[in-house]
Amino acid sequence: MKITEIRAWQEPVELVRPYTIADRTISAVDLFYVELVDDQGRRGLGSACPSKAVTGESHQACASALADLEWLKNADPRQLGRLTRLAEEHLFATPGARAAVDMAIYDLLGHILDTPVVDLLGRRRRRPLLTSITVGIQSTETALEETREYLDRGFRCLKVKIGKDFQEDVDRLTRMRALAGPEVLIRVDGNQGYDFDQTVQLQALFEHLDLELVEQPLPRGTEHDQRRLALPLRRFVAADEGIHDARDAFELAQRPEACGIFNIKLMKSGGITGALAISGIAEAAGLELMWGCMDESVISIAAALHTAYACPRTRYLDLDGSFDLAKDLAIGGFQLTDGALETLDAPGLGVQWRETP
Repeated sequence: MKITEIRAWQEPVELVRPYTIADRTISAVDLFYVELVDDQGRRGLGSACPSKAVTGESHQACASALADLEWLKNADPRQLGRLTRLAEEHLFATPGARAAVDMAIYDLLGHILDTPVVDLLGRRRRRPLLTSITVGIQSTETALEETREYLDRGFRCLKVKIGKDFQEDVDRLTRMRALAGPEVLIRVDGNQGYDFDQTVQLQALFEHLDLELVEQPLPRGTEHDQRRLALPLRRFVAADEGIHDARDAFELAQRPEACGIFNIKLMKSGGITGALAISGIAEAAGLELMWGCMDESVISIAAALHTAYACPRTRYLDLDGSFDLAKDLAIGGFQLTDGALETLDAPGLGVQWRETP
């Protein structure tokens, strides 16, 4: 049993709706796709969405890394540990490329064993979790229109981008909470846009508006300031830009912990294998896990979901990236019901090509 064919290519993709975060506006992305085929014709799919701002990996670096995957040729997919270690060695500097290859290996092995990846990993969760859907930084009226649309579509958890103007953030969140009512979960994402004093003011906002959590209000590299936050607030801070790999997780978990939640993105961690290492640290430290994404194919969203449901400290999902794409070469991966995500009862990641690419 061996890998006989390897394909990797790049696809520019427009977004259905451009959105603004604290430091930029995003209207299109470049997706990378990977396909591994074994000698029985079984396929393993992977995908990457590199971002210099998030993963430190340029599109050119990702493309170059995926252009040289000959080390996988004739490898046995059943030797999972060996292949994922080789991926780390060959693709260490390009975590997005590594994530695409890593999940393709898991997907192929799942097809060989006729088993969902979540069950290969050891499923820990049966009941699906709500995923948040993102409302970008924009005028309050536009944000309210978007909120109505998402509520009408069945979403019951909103993630609101903040970080450009504190008072505008407060006004927008206040009106969104009034519109959504008390039953809808609202979490916020600062994308490193606040200073320490603004972040401290979030404590009162959490209590007044019943916010669920805040992602990365302070810049990466200011973890000493995060540790100065009062414990009741720090418990609801999710590290995002501040955590890429297990080394970051270990540093953040040192007492007093800099945060109460790790936001794992496969594009940062280098795929399923790297995510599991972060999960182990969270479990040992008693911290919670949030699973995030960028604008990604259903392939990588499914990979994150399968991994999330195999990790005991998983509490939050923010896996809405595929909903933003105007097109995707793949289909399947998960079922969305009333705003909650569940894996499919299918081998591997449960994904397939929309049509043969």
